[in-house]
Amino acid sequence: MTNHRVADLMTKQVIYLPAETTLEEAARAMRDADIGDVVVTDGPNLAGMLTDRDIVVRAIAERRDPAATTIGEVATREIVLIEQNASPAEAAHVMRSRAVRRLLVCDADRQLVGIVSLGDLAMLMDPESALSDISEATANR
Repeated sequence: MTNHRVADLMTKQVIYLPAETTLEEAARAMRDADIGDVVVTDGPNLAGMLTDRDIVVRAIAERRDPAATTIGEVATREIVLIEQNASPAEAAHVMRSRAVRRLLVCDADRQLVGIVSLGDLAMLMDPESALSDISEATANR
């Protein structure tokens, strides 16, 4: 694990959606791209991250209408970044200390280059774990 970097594990496909996008539109974009998160923007600025879990816990469970609720209303506003050359152990430490499951990955100029998830780390750190098996599995459609 010592020779790996976050850049080796991250998902390079990042979908950006404006905060005004409805949850319904965001869910379709996630489904079509086979991803579980999107980066929320406010004009040229990063405004947060929306995960499939955010949609379920903060919207559906609260009986909010996905066609009328915007992603800006339910997205996690705290943006947690990690540099692409950081080690997987550093990423795991940041996730643990900040209680998040995904980190936005940036380059030395703080430009977003990807997203690394707890599942990405699990596949490297413990390839025999159940989380690793689940993370590697193809999504049901």
